[in-house]
Amino acid sequence: MTSEITLFVNPTAGRGRGARAAQPAARVFREAGFSVRTIVGEDPADAVRRVEKAVAEGTGALIAVGGDGLTGLALRAVAGTSTPLGVVAVGTGNDFGRTLGLPVRDPSAAARVAVAALTSARAREIDLGRVGDRWYGTVLASGFDSRVNDRGNRMRLPVGRFKYDLAILAELAAFAPVPYRLRLDDGPVMETEATLVAVGNGTSYGGGMRICAGARLDDGLLDVTVVGPCSRTTLLKVFPKVYRGTHLGHPVVSVHRAAKVELTAPGLTGFADGEPLGPLPLTARCVPGAVRLLA
Repeated sequence: MTSEITLFVNPTAGRGRGARAAQPAARVFREAGFSVRTIVGEDPADAVRRVEKAVAEGTGALIAVGGDGLTGLALRAVAGTSTPLGVVAVGTGNDFGRTLGLPVRDPSAAARVAVAALTSARAREIDLGRVGDRWYGTVLASGFDSRVNDRGNRMRLPVGRFKYDLAILAELAAFAPVPYRLRLDDGPVMETEATLVAVGNGTSYGGGMRICAGARLDDGLLDVTVVGPCSRTTLLKVFPKVYRGTHLGHPVVSVHRAAKVELTAPGLTGFADGEPLGPLPLTARCVPGAVRLLA
């Protein structure tokens, strides 16, 4: 493995934590004997082009320094390649890092985890979700949660998971169940009204909401959490349980597992890794061992 690694940095992640995190992370890698190259794109498309070029040229590892959005871009560059990915999670939600049990908002500790994996030549193969040509590591959200995600992403304050709590309260005003058509693998089409359908490769979104608490990153399957139609009162009771994952036992919640999930519903946009995928219908597939992770 080459001793050169690439830091992929989002300087605006976590209200500037990305820029501040790059230096201590780079210092850890240099002290371990690695040569560090830093990439900051002019925009997401430019950043992805630069990172894909670094991967094609044989960088020893790609280290994503930012939040889930930047990590999603990094996944696009390394998925299906032999280039390992490290994550220095310093964004707002950091759900990919949380799912992997990585240090969050501690760039030096996260860099040391990556260094340990690099120097011992060990990388963990994990699954990814894929929708069309888009890869994701955490959860595909649709329904009430995608609307909350959209609103939360547009809020500047407060920081962290609390903005999503406020977004939940704001979205409740227009809350209504949605008619879904859901197909798992090649099974029959299921028609149901639902508050939301979440398709998880990982366990959480929204800064620690463990919507797919039972999801595993190496089982070749996606976890599908369906929250059926319910009142605003019930939803307010169920949602706080999401942070502990205990909502899965509620009668209004059902869980399925499949390698392929087809979602159809009117007027909804799917989000994955906190970023918009596009309007439904969408088909998500689990790709086993799609990325080598330094964890």
